[in-house]
Amino acid sequence: MEWLKALILGIVQGLTEFLPVSSSGHLTILSNLFGLDGESNLTMIVVLHVATVLSTLLVLWKEVVWIFKDIFTKQSWKSYSGLNEGTKYAINILISMIPVAIVGFFFKDKVEEIFGSGLLIVGIMLLVTALLLTFSYFAKPRQHAHISGWHAFIIGIGQAVAVMPGLSRSGTTIATGLLLGDRKDKLAQFSFLMVIPPVLGEALLDTIDICQSGFGAAMNGISAGALIVGFLAAFITGCLACKWMINIVKKGKLIWFAVYCAIVGILSICFSLC
Repeated sequence: MEWLKALILGIVQGLTEFLPVSSSGHLTILSNLFGLDGESNLTMIVVLHVATVLSTLLVLWKEVVWIFKDIFTKQSWKSYSGLNEGTKYAINILISMIPVAIVGFFFKDKVEEIFGSGLLIVGIMLLVTALLLTFSYFAKPRQHAHISGWHAFIIGIGQAVAVMPGLSRSGTTIATGLLLGDRKDKLAQFSFLMVIPPVLGEALLDTIDICQSGFGAAMNGISAGALIVGFLAAFITGCLACKWMINIVKKGKLIWFAVYCAIVGILSICFSLC
């Protein structure tokens, strides 16, 4: 893989992982345009996802420290009400992981088949993303002060559904939370933190698959330099996009991303049918 392609993939992954426009959909589109497939493409995708996870940890490091500090602070574990806020937050993240864990455990092969189905499904799911963002923009529900465990589970269902290529994970989870009436300033942060464990788990499983297929096959057509370029590009743009998206959600200006997803979705469908 050429360094320029790795740079473009890294920039696109870093931006679209946090912006509600589907990183998986954009990587699928670019992979088709660049003619990339096989183990080398999987290796690059794993590296890019790890880079964006690290960018999330860097941007939200205060929140991560707060969570772990509260978990290890003396508290009453006999009841949920006796727990401090950081521990409750961590429990909500675990609750949100249940749906995607079920999908990953029981339907991983089916999801992988869908990812190989081409641009048509990507285009359709981008249109679905546009509809979700539009509904959440015009909906005016009451805003709750905190994300409850029940809401965390429903948002987790949104994350599980968003394994579909072209269906934005951040867009789906944030839109779901907005429709539930959760506060805008809490949603983006929760959406970005809740994805860290599933992405790392998926990266670990993909790494195992890559190792089983052989190091030579995994690096076929891709150099160590290209991996480094892609990683750095995804990490740097991820940091910028994460901060930007948190401010965008607070201001509630997601409708323009709905317009963008609709345009790209229509173009993808047209390109797949040509």
